[in-house]
Formats: sequence, C-alpha cells, structure tokens
Amino acid sequence: MSTAPPPSGVSPDTSGGSVAGGEDSAIAKLFAVLLAGEYAAFYRLIDESRMAPDVHSRIAIARMAASEIGHFDVLAEQVAARGIDPTGAVERYRSVFDQYHQVTTPKTWYESLVKAYVGDGLAADFYRELADVLPDEARQVVREVMSETASSRFAREQVRAAVEADPMLRSPLVLWGRRLLGEAVTHAQWVLAAEEEVTDLLFAGSASLQGVASFFDTIAEEHTKRMTDLGLA
Repeated sequence: MSTAPPPSGVSPDTSGGSVAGGEDSAIAKLFAVLLAGEYAAFYRLIDESRMAPDVHSRIAIARMAASEIGHFDVLAEQVAARGIDPTGAVERYRSVFDQYHQVTTPKTWYESLVKAYVGDGLAADFYRELADVLPDEARQVVREVMSETASSRFAREQVRAAVEADPMLRSPLVLWGRRLLGEAVTHAQWVLAAEEEVTDLLFAGSASLQGVASFFDTIAEEHTKRMTDLGLA
C-alpha cells in the first residue's frame, strides 16, 4: 500500500451550478466522484494499451475503454441533471484517481491485465455495494452503469494461461494484486474523508467506523475470489 500522504484534498468546487441540499446533494457528489473515476479509467486504459502484444489484445482493451466512456456518459447526464457541470466535477476529483493510477502503473503486459481485471471487478463491487444503500432512482443509475462492467473477462483467460505456462509469474502477480487492492481502498478512503455528505449517505444507520470497515471487508472478500479466478489465490 502506498505510504505517500493523501492529496491535499479534492479540488475547489468548480461545478458552476447549484445542488439541492441533503440527500440530493450527497447523491450528486457521489455521482461526480464516480464520473471522475470513469474519466480516469478511460485514459488509463488508453495509456496502458500500448503494452498490448497483438491486435486481438488491443481490440479487447479498446472495448473496455469504450465501456468506460459509456459509464461516463450515463453519469455525466445524471450529474448535469443535479446542477453540477460534468467538466467541473472531473476537475474537482481527478487528482485522487490520477494519483492512484500513478502509483499502480504496470511494468508488464500481465500486470496490466491483472489491473484491468481487478480494476473492473473493484468497480463492479463498489457499484454493487453502493446500490444496496441508495434510494430507488439513484440505485437504478448505479445498476445501469454496473450492468456494463464485465468487459475485462479476456484478461482472466490470458493471465490464467500465462501462469499455467510459466508458474514463476504467479508470485509477483499475487503481490501486484494485493497492492492494487490496498491502493484502491486507501484512495477511496481519502475521498470519503473529504466528502462527509457522501460518507453519511453510504453509511447512515450504522456506526460510521463499523459501516466503513464492513464495506471494505466485503470489497476485500470479493477481490480474493477474483484473484482465485485469475489463478493467483
């Protein structure tokens, strides 16, 4: 896990619009955070696709990137409808996601594949956990985005085949997977610490620290299952 200090905070609010108070405000900020995450994920895939060894792999990564833009468009519409400028939202939160990708830059194609599969899965896990606590309208938005989060399956087959062919790949990729989870949790915690409204929305009705801990325990459990799928448990 990164030992670097957290970012100085999310950027000043440059939304240029007004947001209703209470729950609506918290949902708007949550969608703004997710929007910035989709933006960062798209450009991360474009950058890391340069390591792809063949046309088939480049096409698979391109499909993942297209999926991220689809998520972005859904969330951008929701953010705008709630009085926040999507561009301003990306600017406000992008530093946390940029830092995550900077400290998890893969050095090999197989590290890139593990990151793609784990990252796609973590996104699905986060969305699934969010959907359980959101009001109906917001839950439907999250489920619409989550329904498209399954485009990294090609990575599973490539990694499993590579590890079976060369067992020496396994240990470093296991450590890499642990690092990806640790950094994702750390950066998510920074966002929650910066946006108390979002934290209150997600963990209302339970002791705050207990609710957060339970949330991330579930994420970790799902990550372990996913590493098993990769042959890296």
